[in-house]
Amino acid sequence: MSFDEVIGQKEAEERLLQLVREERLPHALMLCGPQGCGKLPLAVAFACHLLDNGTPSAKAMLAKLEHPDLHFTYPTIKLPSMSAEHKPVSDDFAKDWHQLVMRSLYFTMEEWMTAMGAENQQAIITAGESDDLVRKLSLKSSQGGYKVSIIWLPERMNIECANKLLKLIEEPPQQTVFIMVCEEPDKLLETIRSRVQRIDVKKIPNEAIEQALVEKRGISADDAHRIARLANGSWIKALDELQVGSENELFLDMYMMLMRLAYQRKIKDLRKWSEQLAGMGREKQKRWLTYFLRMTRENFMYNFHNEELVYMTQREEDFAKNFARFVNEKNILPITDMANLAIRDIGQNANGKIVFFDLALQMIVLLLQK
Repeated sequence: MSFDEVIGQKEAEERLLQLVREERLPHALMLCGPQGCGKLPLAVAFACHLLDNGTPSAKAMLAKLEHPDLHFTYPTIKLPSMSAEHKPVSDDFAKDWHQLVMRSLYFTMEEWMTAMGAENQQAIITAGESDDLVRKLSLKSSQGGYKVSIIWLPERMNIECANKLLKLIEEPPQQTVFIMVCEEPDKLLETIRSRVQRIDVKKIPNEAIEQALVEKRGISADDAHRIARLANGSWIKALDELQVGSENELFLDMYMMLMRLAYQRKIKDLRKWSEQLAGMGREKQKRWLTYFLRMTRENFMYNFHNEELVYMTQREEDFAKNFARFVNEKNILPITDMANLAIRDIGQNANGKIVFFDLALQMIVLLLQK
């Protein structure tokens, strides 16, 4: 893993390398930033830079992320097969973690939970993990250089683990570097935050996402430009836009059908529309309502004729050219309130047919407001 594989983040990369060049590398760093900005890839690339001693064997181990002086810590769950006394540790899920990170270092907590086979559990970093770290980091470096401990989402440490890690950071083993990858630093103990050097990782510039989409995914320049704007600085969101394209096409079809039938006041057809939507699973219904909110907001913003304010695909924009004028200052808030109420009702297991038919009938009235 090299810095070349990190999308954007040249400023953060340069800051990290400068610490090494000026021999000011602290024993504990914390990379903070929003999901999808590339904190973990940046941490891994920097760890590989520190551990690369130039030998073919080191390079081969780092390419597979199997270097003996590179240690990963991450939230885990307790499996039914584990004994009551066992405190889950990262090594229990090392194979699952390795498979995930070798596919891509850009992933979400939800993806990691799926990889572990978790259901409705809460993933945490246990005190057993800190005990494991003490043991591993007390050993001499196998290559005679740094030992690097990457801690992904340290805010998920339980209090016992956090206190033990604090002690380890206060008295670190020789030539050990801790790199924490954090999304919610405020949830960490203040005593830990005060003992690490924080580096804020910004959202990825749109231009970097565009370039990566073209080079890594073979996307056309126009599509890459639109996806980059929708991604809003997150490579994970950019990938999501590629993967959920087919669902979004369906959602757009349902949105356009609703608006056209409501404008034409076709009550019978609106009932059929509501029954079709009610036939989807509840999670999909909620996703459509979220999409409904986004599309309504985008159509409202389209009226301002400022490209920088609008985040739509080409097909969505084609529909907005004729429809946007029906979303205005008089009805944008009532439409938003109506959709949020529908999301609440669906979440509380209300009858989908009633919820969506009611929403459809209200749209007839709301579209008339000018």
